[in-house]
Formats: sequence, C-alpha cells, structure tokens
Amino acid sequence: MIQEVGQEAEMLTDAAGEMVEQQSLNVIDLFLAGGWIMWVLLAMSVYAVYVFFERNAALRNALKEDKNFMSKIKDYIHSGNIENARNLCEQTDNPVARLVAKGISRIGRPLNDIQTAVENAGNIEVARLEKGLASLASISGGGPMIGFLGTVTGMIEAFFQMASAGNNIEVSSLAGGIYTALVTTVGGLIVGLIAYFAHNYLVSRVDRVVATLETRTMEFMDLLNDPTA
Repeated sequence: MIQEVGQEAEMLTDAAGEMVEQQSLNVIDLFLAGGWIMWVLLAMSVYAVYVFFERNAALRNALKEDKNFMSKIKDYIHSGNIENARNLCEQTDNPVARLVAKGISRIGRPLNDIQTAVENAGNIEVARLEKGLASLASISGGGPMIGFLGTVTGMIEAFFQMASAGNNIEVSSLAGGIYTALVTTVGGLIVGLIAYFAHNYLVSRVDRVVATLETRTMEFMDLLNDPTA
C-alpha cells in the first residue's frame, strides 16, 4: 500500500514537472509574444546603448588633460613664444586645448574680444559633446509610451477575441492579446529605464567637462591680464 502511494506521488511529481517545463517561457518567446512593437523597442535600445558607449568614450577623452598644459602655455606666452603655444594646442586633442588655441589666435585684440571668442569656442565644444543626449532623453520618455501603446493594442485584441467568442469564451483565445499587453509594457519600461540612467550619467560627465572649461577659461584670461605677460 505504501509502495503504491509512493509510486502515485512520484507520477504526480513527474507530471507537474512536465507541465512546468511546457509552460515555461524563455526570453525569445516572451520577445516574440510582444509582437512588432518589441522590434521597435529593440531598435531603440540598441541605439541607446550605442549612443551611451560612443558618448562615454568621447567624454572620457575630453576629460583627459595634461596637468602641465596650462603651465607650458603660461611659460610660452610670458616668453613671447606665441607660435610654440599655438603648436602645443594643435598637438593636444581635447576641448581645453581648442579653447586656448582660439584665445591665442586672438592675442593682440581687446580682452573682451578674446573672452567672447573663447566663450563661443566653449559653447561649440559643449554642443559637440552633448550630441546624442537629446535622443537618449527622447528614448527614456518614449520607450514606456511605446510599451503602453503595445498594452492598449494587446487589450484591444483580447477584447476583440472575447467579443467574437460570444458565450464560448476560452482563456486560451485571450492569451495572445494579454501576452502582447504585458510583455510590451515590461519592454517599454526596461528600455526607458536604460535610456534614463544612461542620459543622466552622460549629463553628469558633460557637466564635469563644462566645469573644467570654465576653470581653464578663467586661468587663460587671468594669464592675459597678468602685467608680466
């Protein structure tokens, strides 16, 4: 008797395991269940990841700075070697060097003109570094909205199937629409969160570059205002 009960329990356990295996879904199945909207979200996520890594590399390069750069510029300008200072700026590939190069090219003009030229060059550098950030901001807000669009279309499909079935409503007939609704919601939220955090991280890096540019602009203008220069 005990042996028979044990065999029945084992059979029930195996059957339950088979049902779990049959009902489990992997990521690909969930993605395909979301329909065409998931492909839109996938494209948006790929673009967001590309912008993040490309901008992060550019900002990392912009934050690289030779600690002796401004000291060398100061020595060249004090000694009257303007050409050497200009060559040093051309050999250094970062926003600070381009900023200083613009100021050096205006030496001999009124200080207000030099400062205006340097500030304009700084604005151009910042605009260049911010390229793609607006797209990330759009994806962070648009991703969840597109996911919500999938939710609405999925529920419309589910209710259409319900109305078409009349009194013979089956849960399986509603599964497609419900899958679409839930999966696209999750997909949109994931894409939106990725883009949101990526955008905020890059903005913080841009702010660091802006702070560095403002500091170097003040150092350069103080250098030109130095009576010994």
